[in-house]
Amino acid sequence: MWKQRLVETSRGRFEFFTQGEGEPLCVTHLYSEFNEKGNHVADRFVSDFKVYLVNLKEAGNSSKVEEDIEMSMEESCKDLEAVREALGFEKWSFAGHSTGGMLGLVYAINHPDSLTRVMVGGATATKDYAYHEGSMYCQNSPLNARLKEIFAVINSPDSTPDERKEAGREWGKMSLYRPEKYFEYFNKPTSGKVVSKRLNFFSAYDFQHFDVREQLRDIRVPLVIYGGRHDAQCPYDFSEEIHECAPGSVLYTYEESNHNPFVEEQEKFHQMVKEFSRV
Repeated sequence: MWKQRLVETSRGRFEFFTQGEGEPLCVTHLYSEFNEKGNHVADRFVSDFKVYLVNLKEAGNSSKVEEDIEMSMEESCKDLEAVREALGFEKWSFAGHSTGGMLGLVYAINHPDSLTRVMVGGATATKDYAYHEGSMYCQNSPLNARLKEIFAVINSPDSTPDERKEAGREWGKMSLYRPEKYFEYFNKPTSGKVVSKRLNFFSAYDFQHFDVREQLRDIRVPLVIYGGRHDAQCPYDFSEEIHECAPGSVLYTYEESNHNPFVEEQEKFHQMVKEFSRV
């Protein structure tokens, strides 16, 4: 089990969970809530780093927001900076998947002197991914109609915990290259449930103007990118685009993965983390 801690910072109280040994590595997601069960992404780093799995505001026992803008990517990066400073780290590394990866790009752009290295996966540097026919978020995708029904269940206050859990499971299967292996991949108890308030704010605010492609050209932090060739959430094209926009970055391609290479191709992912730790 991961060890829970609370830290008081200049920007409020934050809950995080820690495990592993080595250099400090922050892992988080823009709209997920974690607990002592850890997380499938974060679990992959504990052999090579001391991992700090952070709950952002409105998640778990972290502070609530006074204004919705506190849930934005830029403000969330400032919160991570406050956590880093409170823990006494001059620098730490960051790894984020999906919108956690998008957050990682914003972090690297705005706070490069605080970061040793950054890894982003299943991510994008622009909102254009949602208009790509290969993304389930695109209205032209054959998966889109069902996805909207799934989100309605997840966001409804009338849904039972079991109904939300089943909806999340179906969303997860849609994001696997081999959906029949869902229970094999995710047989270990984990955390990372959706925080609807943060997801809704992302959709209404950050997503509407998200495009950091030009800023990536000035990134000074070692950047590692990974993407699944068959990613149905954020198509692989956008991992390639990040790589093209960020000189000196490294791109890992997972040929038999959808959105979850960390479970779909675990051995290759493990080797990538080893190499990342030596960047």
